[in-house]
Amino acid sequence: MIKKHNVGKKKKVIKVMGIILSVIVVLLLLTSLWMASFVMTGTRQTLEEAMRWQSERYDTSFYENLQKTDYTVSGYKGYLLHVELLKNPVSTNKYIILSHGYTDNRIGSLKYVRMYLNLNYNCIIYDLRGHGENKKTFTTYGILEAKDLALLVKDTIERYPDLEQLGLHGESLGAASTITSLKYQPQVDFVVADCGFSDIENVLRGGYRNAHVPTFMVDIADIGAMLRYHYSLKKMRPIDSLNDNQIPILFIHGAEDTFILPKNSENMAKRTKGRQEFYLIDGAGHAESILTDPENYQKYVEAFLKKLK
Repeated sequence: MIKKHNVGKKKKVIKVMGIILSVIVVLLLLTSLWMASFVMTGTRQTLEEAMRWQSERYDTSFYENLQKTDYTVSGYKGYLLHVELLKNPVSTNKYIILSHGYTDNRIGSLKYVRMYLNLNYNCIIYDLRGHGENKKTFTTYGILEAKDLALLVKDTIERYPDLEQLGLHGESLGAASTITSLKYQPQVDFVVADCGFSDIENVLRGGYRNAHVPTFMVDIADIGAMLRYHYSLKKMRPIDSLNDNQIPILFIHGAEDTFILPKNSENMAKRTKGRQEFYLIDGAGHAESILTDPENYQKYVEAFLKKLK
């Protein structure tokens, strides 16, 4: 009798443990899916919100007087990108494509536009996939965004037959996407990469650490990313696109950037095989360099561009 009682008790314990384990697995799975969604589908700004944010920090009135042409370009697998040409008031055959940061949109690139207009470039600004006026979708931190950009470069060359020089400028996610696009060997003359990440994993782990969240949660989020979006966070590594790159790159990073640490730009500058320059902007946080020290920012860019000739 005692033996049968013990066997029955053990079965109940095993059943309860099985239920508890199943609940834990389900909770972990749901957590991983939620975290992946949080990382890859953050709230995006509208064009109006972006313009308001920009206008509160510098004079954006120059934008209203520019000759503008809006159009769409077919990106990777036909994904439509909303694009805008900002024609330089002075006739020029030089063009630059500017890529904005995560949750921002093409209006966020305006803080660089005035500098490039002064340097005699026509400026092409656009919404990265999932941002601005584009169809809602998830961000792959450079993987699909780079494919879109490579097609935008191709379109730009075909659309503007007067083009003599073409450059790329990216901020944060835009910089990472720009760097990643180099693996496709786009026909561009130079790149300016501002506060880009070498890999998204180190940014996420650093952010979790600062928020006192266990860093293994990045691994949990990675599982969710693969299950929900079929892309691994650990493969979002712009730095790996530089192994054979010969296109000149100017890396700029805010010295006080605690979100994407300056070592990201430093490591990428060391990895690229082409000519590179790397500058820190004192006192600048994330994506603040040109607002913090516009004089030195333009000086670095102008000197870099003069060496292309």
